[in-house]
Parts: sequence; structure tokens; C-alpha cells
Amino acid sequence: MKNDAPAHPSGSFKVVTLCGSTRFKPEFERINAELTLAGNVVISVGVFVHTEGPAVSEAQKQRLDLIHLQKIDMADEIFVVNPGGYIGESTRGEIEYATRTGVPVRYLVPPAPSGPDALTDGRLVP
Repeated sequence: MKNDAPAHPSGSFKVVTLCGSTRFKPEFERINAELTLAGNVVISVGVFVHTEGPAVSEAQKQRLDLIHLQKIDMADEIFVVNPGGYIGESTRGEIEYATRTGVPVRYLVPPAPSGPDALTDGRLVP
């Protein structure tokens, strides 16, 4: 994975927070390693509740969501781990939060265009 963005203006390494469904643990691990080897500080999820992680209560889930928003606040950009283009409700909320707070968003699989200006096979969708 190529790191096109320059280092943080202070000369320190760029901080990238990974976002996406925790069901994609192998992809998180692979992307974490690739981005780290490319010279980034990578912040990832702490608990993979959809794979082998422990069962969590609703209160714990809400706390984990808030912790992840703080991780986004700490980032120079987020990287969305979305194999096959999958983006669930929580991840969509994280992308919206990053966008609202001015944190750039990159994707493993770029989202399909939508809306009045979307292109399909090179043609505008009515």
C-alpha cells in the first residue's frame, strides 16, 4: 500500500485511524502492517467483537464507539477497511464524523458514487 500523503507538518509521522467492521480482523491486521511499514502511526480498533472478541454489553459498545471517535480526533486521516465495499451503520457514522470534523477519509474499496452527479459506466445516472 502506497503512502501518497506527506509526513505531518511538524515532521512527525502521519497518524492514521482504521475504521470498519470488526468482522474484517484479518484485513485490519494486514492494512495495519502495510500502513505501519509505509511510515505511519496506525490506530486501530481495540476489541474485535464480531470475530473472536469478548461479548460486550450495550454500555460497553457505546463506550467503545466514543473511544473510537476520540481515535478519529487524534488522526491526520482515517482509512476505511471495507472489503467488497461493505460499510455498516457504525462505520458510516464514523465516516460522517470524520468528514464533519475535517479529517480526510481514504478507503480500501472506494465507495460507489451516488446522487444526481453519479456516473455509471461513464454515463450520468438520472
